[in-house]
Amino acid sequence: METRLADMQLCSSIVSSLNRCILGKQEEIERLMTAVISGGHVLLEDVPGTGKTQLVKALAKSIGGQFRRIQCNPDLLPTDITGVSIYHPKQEQFIFRPGPVMTNILLADEINRATTKTQSALLEAMEEGRVTVDGDTYVLPEPFILLATQNPIEFEGTYTLPEAQLDRFMMKLSLGYPSEEDEQAMILSNKGSHPSDNSSQLCEIEDIIRIQEQVQHVHMDEAVGNYLIRIIRSTREHASVQLGASPRAAIALARAAKASAYLQQRNFVTPDDIKKLAPYVLSHRLLLHMEARMNGLRPEDIVAVVLDQTKVPVRLER
Repeated sequence: METRLADMQLCSSIVSSLNRCILGKQEEIERLMTAVISGGHVLLEDVPGTGKTQLVKALAKSIGGQFRRIQCNPDLLPTDITGVSIYHPKQEQFIFRPGPVMTNILLADEINRATTKTQSALLEAMEEGRVTVDGDTYVLPEPFILLATQNPIEFEGTYTLPEAQLDRFMMKLSLGYPSEEDEQAMILSNKGSHPSDNSSQLCEIEDIIRIQEQVQHVHMDEAVGNYLIRIIRSTREHASVQLGASPRAAIALARAAKASAYLQQRNFVTPDDIKKLAPYVLSHRLLLHMEARMNGLRPEDIVAVVLDQTKVPVRLER
């Protein structure tokens, strides 16, 4: 129990450290931390200059472990990510040289600038924690978490992420512009260094693995689980939705809800945990009909309607 409480406080310390690096984004940072301790991948979509890359670098520095960064572009090849087998003349055999994917935290900057063939190199790594090169399979370090960024404004030289890859991201987050007060504080405190340079390592990667195991044991009541399933199935039955949330989405939402409860230092999931995270776990997985999109409907609007129409389980105490 003491170890569990200490680990919960450790998570709070990491969140507080990130809050000092990226001002005014506590909720977004808590969602990112939720994904990390539940072992999920995150897609950060926002305009340039909002601190996406700095947030990921500060997070990687805080939790220790191995960190690699890929700057995606159309010339990037799949082997530039997974690694390549090179023939060694003296040994007369092929030697595998691992790529940047062999790490704990992988930052794929501007992932939508890589071609679809290169993006597909990450599919096996995101789902199964391994890569296959020249017929040989290599297991990735544990944990393996992909944090990808993309710019939604620029379209020239970009490639849309396929639905199969979007479904492998636990959450899609956006930082947005800071408030006037936070932006002023940012300017006045700027000492010429990057925000991530001011962060320090707070734990070892083994601590994160232990926390992830504790998150798995957070209790979810059957009634709360049924509430989650009703939300998932309602996205598939909505008239404006062509492709609803997958079973993988249901598992991701359950894991995220457990992690959210853990961050709140609870050992059980509430409907509010699910309701709070559903827009970030489900919206990027929904594909709307063309007519709905032409009418200005967004996936976020569908999720909001589903949450509003799904009855929340209530326990009556006598």
